[in-house]
Amino acid sequence: MIVRDRPHGLALFFAMRGSVLPSILPALAVNVLFAGIVTVLHGEFLDHKIQVTTAPFSLIGLALAIFLGFRNSAAYDRYWEGRKLWGEMVHASRSWARGVMCYPNPGEAPAGPERRSMVMTVAAMVHALRHQLRGTDARADLVRCLGEEAAAQVARRRNMPAALLQQAGEGLGAWLHSGRLDPQLAATMENRLAELTACAAGCERIVSTPIPFAYTLLLHRTAYIYCFLLPFGLVDTLHGLTPLVVGLVAYTFFGLDALGDEIEDPFGTKLNHLPLDALCVTIETSLREALGEENLPAPPQAERYVLT
Repeated sequence: MIVRDRPHGLALFFAMRGSVLPSILPALAVNVLFAGIVTVLHGEFLDHKIQVTTAPFSLIGLALAIFLGFRNSAAYDRYWEGRKLWGEMVHASRSWARGVMCYPNPGEAPAGPERRSMVMTVAAMVHALRHQLRGTDARADLVRCLGEEAAAQVARRRNMPAALLQQAGEGLGAWLHSGRLDPQLAATMENRLAELTACAAGCERIVSTPIPFAYTLLLHRTAYIYCFLLPFGLVDTLHGLTPLVVGLVAYTFFGLDALGDEIEDPFGTKLNHLPLDALCVTIETSLREALGEENLPAPPQAERYVLT
């Protein structure tokens, strides 16, 4: 995800990083070229004049714009829900670390191995969730947070985030049964694990339930058919300006269609996807600081801010 100041003036028109233009440029170029051919031939093919009034384009264009807007709103709702879920994970993980470090009766050093294991299990969990959502390998992050042996045990599980939260719950239960933790405080800390579980399940739901493909396909086809037929409705009125106007309309419709595709799954690695790398580093940094560590992970270079 790009987090930066909004460009102004001409810089706004020439900004390419984060734009959907590179992904739609081939289709846009073909559309404008086709409009140019229609303009040169003045809408005639094989000695037949293809003449279409602007009325159907006005009706279809209005309906298409409404449906594209609705679909992009649905896609952005998924994007924003994913962002809220990760924000809740930041809150719940920090609360968990504070509870681990402050609540149990003294039985070891404040940042002893048992407490460190409980805190870093949650750090490993958020990294494992990120990799699960993206379909990537989590082993390197698990080894850094847990060590080789513990990471190997977790890597054998199908749902690694759930397995790590279960380990944290088992440690919490051991503290409760040994009398190191007051039952009311144990319930409070269990709520933090429940919040993390709910956030992980919400992210899994977004990934496993996309916007119905038939709806996306209908909009995609309609947008392309509309833009490629549009020159025939404009050439008799606009003449040489037809390719320019068609290009502007196609850029809008193709761009909205591509943008909806991009943000529908907010957990990917494109520039407009959620900055999961930075969010995971934010959580891990907070947890390591709670342990009193000073050697903290550096934020990803591609993402300007560490977000909360």
